[in-house]
Amino acid sequence: MNVLLDNLSLYGKGLLGTVELTVFASLLALVLGFLMAAFRVAPVGSLRAFGTAWVTVLRNTPLTLLFFAVVLGLPRFGFVLPFNLFAILALGCYTSAFICEAVRSGINTVPVGQGEAARSLGMTFPQTLGGIVLPQAFRSVIPPIGSTLIALAKNSAIAGAFSVTELLGVYKPLSELGYSIIWTFVWIAVGYLIVTLTISALFNVLEKRYGVAR
Repeated sequence: MNVLLDNLSLYGKGLLGTVELTVFASLLALVLGFLMAAFRVAPVGSLRAFGTAWVTVLRNTPLTLLFFAVVLGLPRFGFVLPFNLFAILALGCYTSAFICEAVRSGINTVPVGQGEAARSLGMTFPQTLGGIVLPQAFRSVIPPIGSTLIALAKNSAIAGAFSVTELLGVYKPLSELGYSIIWTFVWIAVGYLIVTLTISALFNVLEKRYGVAR
């Protein structure tokens, strides 16, 4: 308990960093994920190809390698940003591929006839997707999206290796100060548990309110 009480501000700073990474990367992942899902079911071949390439590349690239590509690669092309923004970009883009597939699977659960009926009424593809298909698909993809964002919160630990303030990085200064490494990691685990349980509770509320009855 002493390791927590003696270093409460350090743990708090790390927890806040993890929460910020999770929130902003989740927002980016949701926006890109829904956009790529729309691309993958679009009637335009080039958009479908781009969406497929996005998902294929990111889902099959280790997240650590993606961090290296973003942090070390983008500055060579003139994109110089704070490390936390690089981390948000890497986490958000990586997770968007999994969000995309979850949303696309939800879109596939909507009866084809509903899209055909919308087109027969003269609705465009964006109108059909945004007004008819996605609202129904969203109800069935709440649980998998919640699980994906929980994984994002845990994946944020990688950012600590790239000079980003987050919860796992707390162990470095504490180990140098001679605190028990076991209890240091116990309280780090408790911090991650708080974050993931909060996300889980939020999506449980959404599922009860909007989810498909089973």
